[in-house]
Amino acid sequence: MLTIKEIRDKDSWENFLTKLEIEDYPFFQAWNFGEVQKKLGFEISRLGLYDKKKLIGICQIIDVKAKRGHYLHLRHGPVLIDFNKYIQDFLSYIKAFAQNKNIDFIRMSPLIKKEDILFSDLRKMGFRDAPIHNQDAEICWVLDIEKSKEELLKDMRKSHRYLIKKSLNMDIKIIRTKKVSDIDNFLPLYNDLSLRKHFVPHKGLAEEFGTFAKEDQEVLFLAKYKNKIIAGSMIAYVDNTAIYRHSASNDEFRDIPAMYLILWEAILEAKERHKKTFNFWGIAPSISKNHPWFGLTLFKTGFGGERREFIHAQDLPLSPKYWKTYLIESVSKRLKGY
Repeated sequence: MLTIKEIRDKDSWENFLTKLEIEDYPFFQAWNFGEVQKKLGFEISRLGLYDKKKLIGICQIIDVKAKRGHYLHLRHGPVLIDFNKYIQDFLSYIKAFAQNKNIDFIRMSPLIKKEDILFSDLRKMGFRDAPIHNQDAEICWVLDIEKSKEELLKDMRKSHRYLIKKSLNMDIKIIRTKKVSDIDNFLPLYNDLSLRKHFVPHKGLAEEFGTFAKEDQEVLFLAKYKNKIIAGSMIAYVDNTAIYRHSASNDEFRDIPAMYLILWEAILEAKERHKKTFNFWGIAPSISKNHPWFGLTLFKTGFGGERREFIHAQDLPLSPKYWKTYLIESVSKRLKGY
């Protein structure tokens, strides 16, 4: 008999994720990510699917009240031991849960590969492709770091290998820190980058770093050159993987290969922690010079690794108000060149 109830115990939640031995860790389903969302003012629900007393699935739900619509966001979820077998039971409950809260739509982006899902079942339930681009790193770049350091360098693009070796001979100091106040050295770089690259900065970077770093799950790498912080990266170390969360650099020092050295140090940190993979997070769907992420994609893929692609975010409309969101996001996607 299947039952669904709220989970309030962090250990039960995290143990479920760990025991699944998931190849691609669902970062946005981590308990601590839910704590970050609470700090940002969002209402969080953590549901567990049980077969008798055995926990067989979880889903962390963010209740988002936006100007364009009120929706439930299931980022990287649900997480189930058998997605195709249990997804309809879980989603039927979440749909009823949403309707009781007068939700306009449900959006989910589980880390399920296209070939591993029965899309016909989702379509029967009323789900459709969301009108957004690359939700929650659905197309990402992942590096196997169980290789030796020599093999990792050998498998890189020649230019990346050269710039890493060059940076090692320069007066660049890499600072690894979990001190919460050190995020203040990174945020000005990040905010300046958002202005230069014309993107809306992510909210909650300080809250994320403060929450994850306290449990040794995130490290801030800062590059210091000529007594000035010129670049930085937030790297999460969770389960069996490291995840490249956010980076930024000072455009004044763009000729200094600090970011190459930071990422190399972050990879070495992951090896020291006995992680299996380094996830560089989202990349462009193709190597096109017209895509806004063209340069970022070249940078990430140059470290070696492989592309991984998961299903596109799925929306379940629950009220006519959904189509306002659909129109706004569709237009925004075209205007931004995605």
